[in-house]
Amino acid sequence: MIIDPNQLKKLVVDSGLVASSELDEIEQKSIKDNKPLGETLVSSGKISADDYRRMQAYILGIPFIDISSQKLEFAVLSLIPEPIARKHNIIAFRKRDDSLEVAMLDTADLSAINFVQKKTGLKILPRLTTTDSMKSALIQYQKSLKADFGDIIQQEVSTLKGINNKMGGVSGLGGQKSGTNLSDDGLGGGNIDDTSGEDLRKLAEDLPVVRIIDTLLKHAILQGASDIHIEQMENEVVIRYRIDGMLHDAMVLPKNIGPSVTARIKVLSNLKLDEKRLPQDGRFKIESNGENVSFRVSVLPTYYGEKTVMRLLRENMTGFTLEHLGFHGRGLELIHQATNYSEGMILTTGPTGSGKTTTLYTLLDILNQPDVNISTVEDPVEYQMNRVNQTQVKPDIGLTFASGLRSLLRQDPDIIMVGEIRDNETASLAINASLTGHLVLSTLHTNSAAGAIPRLIDMKCEPFLLVSTIRIIIAQRLVRELGASKERYILTREQLESLKRYTNLDTVLSSLKEEHVVADDADWSSIHFYKPVPDKESEDGYKGRVGIHEVLKVSATIKDMIMKGVASDQIQDQARKEGMLTMFEDGIFKAVQGHTSIEEILRVASSE
Repeated sequence: MIIDPNQLKKLVVDSGLVASSELDEIEQKSIKDNKPLGETLVSSGKISADDYRRMQAYILGIPFIDISSQKLEFAVLSLIPEPIARKHNIIAFRKRDDSLEVAMLDTADLSAINFVQKKTGLKILPRLTTTDSMKSALIQYQKSLKADFGDIIQQEVSTLKGINNKMGGVSGLGGQKSGTNLSDDGLGGGNIDDTSGEDLRKLAEDLPVVRIIDTLLKHAILQGASDIHIEQMENEVVIRYRIDGMLHDAMVLPKNIGPSVTARIKVLSNLKLDEKRLPQDGRFKIESNGENVSFRVSVLPTYYGEKTVMRLLRENMTGFTLEHLGFHGRGLELIHQATNYSEGMILTTGPTGSGKTTTLYTLLDILNQPDVNISTVEDPVEYQMNRVNQTQVKPDIGLTFASGLRSLLRQDPDIIMVGEIRDNETASLAINASLTGHLVLSTLHTNSAAGAIPRLIDMKCEPFLLVSTIRIIIAQRLVRELGASKERYILTREQLESLKRYTNLDTVLSSLKEEHVVADDADWSSIHFYKPVPDKESEDGYKGRVGIHEVLKVSATIKDMIMKGVASDQIQDQARKEGMLTMFEDGIFKAVQGHTSIEEILRVASSE
């Protein structure tokens, strides 16, 4: 819905929020930037996003409502799946016979309105609301779901206990035979080697076990977990979710239910039920609230039984931008320049779980145009992308990164993504591909951007080939983002001196001024940082994660240094002289922006 700029100007002036002369300057800026006047008013800080929504509601004649204090009926709230509600900021709050009232932050989001209309079959009545109202409503999803899932788990656990008691010890809770006490063998009840595969399959298909696993998986998806850990302890089974990079206890189950849970996951993953001595890896997929999620499963024998870890891989993830991932300024410009080349290499580095693959997929999304052929070799295929040919590595049948890449080059690709460069053969093939007119994207496991050079040389790559092919190297980590209830403060002189031991604060200050994050005359005595404040939405004051990066351009000077065999520390120093922010410096930059805290940066990046 388009807002008449003249109506908006009159309303803004009448409200006294912005002076008429100041408004004229902002209007000129909006015309120059080719952005709506309202968007420019908000981005310049003259009015809040909620004030703008109130004006939109007045001009368009749309009701403006506040649902922050309302207790929403879960039956109505759940008409819109939580992932859709969070992604599009749309909440169902009142249902009538043939209509559904929905609160939104953007009533022009027609795709969300159409989705809800098709799903419910009701007439959708959009209402504008505040950011706080939306956050309050989204929290109610979690409260209702936690209570609902907690009840389901307790009910099914009780059912399993009842079955066990009735069967006099021959149960679906570990396959114990009557009169046999498996906890006496020092393996805590987790070692059920005498149970046949058929018995284990029956155990895994018990309805209570099926419901428990379904509940655990759906709860993990809704909580935004990246991993599920199911750990057999001496007297219990502990289930933990990794959320925003940190493990949290989700629930505790009786120890004799552990083998049933493991057996169920093995059935879903097509693993050997009667193999409990060796590690096993598998995979399965489910659909939850219209979202496809793959689970990469690892089962490992431990002292008290088998430990299971599942990595959640959300498919069809598109819409990310480099800015959304945390790139900015000079680093962002360098990445865009590198993607404009038709050949060469773009490398991302970092440890497991640092977001390297997400960065590559975002680059592929930018490069994914009708006039290019994009092919990938991955392990695993984490996200599915339209018009991209994705190949899953299968080492057990000889389909490795190297063999897959070799075959892929015969498929006439323009752009290639190699999930990871692990060995000399893959590195050589990737370099040769970039030399023969292909743009190659890949990842390496190194601690810094400069560290990628000696790592590749260690893989027997010739320095003269590296300087001919590598365009940029991105190193990254993920840090937790602060929640909405953050607290501002200014660093003391002692704190500043302590921080100077880790980084050059003058470099960070120059970047902050260059990107207009702080005033040109600002200094560290007046710049605010932020502390986490726990609230209803984030128990520890953090919600979500954002990347901190360093983007190293292989300049002419750095090429000479590589050819001379210079150490990575000297390469990094030269890159810093040329304007590169290190990951720690980028973290300080984002701490000033209010994205994260100093403590979080020190936790993640101080050792780099």
